Amino acid sequence: MVDEKNEVEKLIDNMISSGDELVDNLKVVLPDSLAESVALFHESNVLNLKKIRAFLNK
Repeated sequence: MVDEKNEVEKLIDNMISSGDELVDNLKVVLPDSLAESVALFHESNVLNLKKIRAFLNK
C-alpha cells in the first residue's frame, strides 16, 4: 500500500508540474483574459491535488 501512495504522489507531482508548464505556454498564445482564467483554474486544481495528497498521507 505504501508503494501505491508513492506512485500516486509522483503522479500528483507530475500533474502539478505539467499543469504549470501548460499554463506558462498558454499565457503566450491566449488573450490576457483567457490566460488569467486558465491560471485560476490551474490554481484550483493544484489546491485540490494537494488536498488529495494530504489525505493519502494520513
